[in-house]
Amino acid sequence: QIVARRHDLKLIVTSATMDSSKFSMFFGNVPTFTIPGRTFPVEILFSKNPVDDYVDAAVKQALQIHLQPPSGDILIFMPGQEDIEVTCEVLAERLAEIDNAPELSILPIYSQLPSDLQAKIFQRSPEGIRKCVVATNIAETSLTVDGIIFVIDSGYCKLKVYNPRIGMDALQIYPISQANANQRSGRAGRTGPGQAFRLYTERQYKDELLITTVPEIQRTNLANTVLLLKSLGVQDLLQFHFMDPPPQDNILNSLYQLWILGALDHTGLLTKLGRQMAEFPLDPPQCQMLIVSSEMGCTAEILIIGKTKYINAVEYSTFLNF
Repeated sequence: QIVARRHDLKLIVTSATMDSSKFSMFFGNVPTFTIPGRTFPVEILFSKNPVDDYVDAAVKQALQIHLQPPSGDILIFMPGQEDIEVTCEVLAERLAEIDNAPELSILPIYSQLPSDLQAKIFQRSPEGIRKCVVATNIAETSLTVDGIIFVIDSGYCKLKVYNPRIGMDALQIYPISQANANQRSGRAGRTGPGQAFRLYTERQYKDELLITTVPEIQRTNLANTVLLLKSLGVQDLLQFHFMDPPPQDNILNSLYQLWILGALDHTGLLTKLGRQMAEFPLDPPQCQMLIVSSEMGCTAEILIIGKTKYINAVEYSTFLNF
């Protein structure tokens, strides 16, 4: 709506993975540009049978790759931190049981890992030592590790999903989409020809995986989005032209939540408190708690409580061991 009114305003949307035709149609069939990257052919290898334990299957596949030529680093995709840590531990244990096994540098990567440990995945391994990076979907697009020739795809990821009945978001493990699978496989072809081992069958890929991941706006809490749109003067959210319309139940639940917090009045308009909350880059409950705390003289205590929600797990663990 703003672009339609402001002809002097240029909007450029860039992404490595977005559906460009979908964005083009939404903005009135605007032109799109594609900048191809340098890629090499990747051989896709599917599992012959469905896998019950993707951690065990990934470890076995990694060992099979490591104990035979050719050389080249390995990238394993796991859903989350817990699976990554278990995979690294089991892989190290089984490697230690093999006599005269070549050395393997096992490196985890996930968002809560300290930055100095994250940086290790970008360091070149010593001559003769293969590197095995075990990562979440952060390695799909957010970073590129040189030297990756082999990709092992568990077929799963963690997604934040909102349940309107309980009013909470929760991280849950879901099968990836076909687009995710293709993106993961492409990681093996950045520096040379590679191989991608998918721990699921070709039938599962074609028949069970969604073509693309469900957009976040259709599966997460909309309270922040509703608050932002209200602050921009959008009143009828049920008729708002979303690119990917969220479920109406989620919108209504978010409106109710904001009314309970005092951000909206009984007519659905922003209150003074709501306008203040819209200025904070926090979830509405935390915004309300922080603003009200200043009136009650307990801001310092609330800041400490609020920090526990966002504190890095590694920092928290270090704090407990201090």
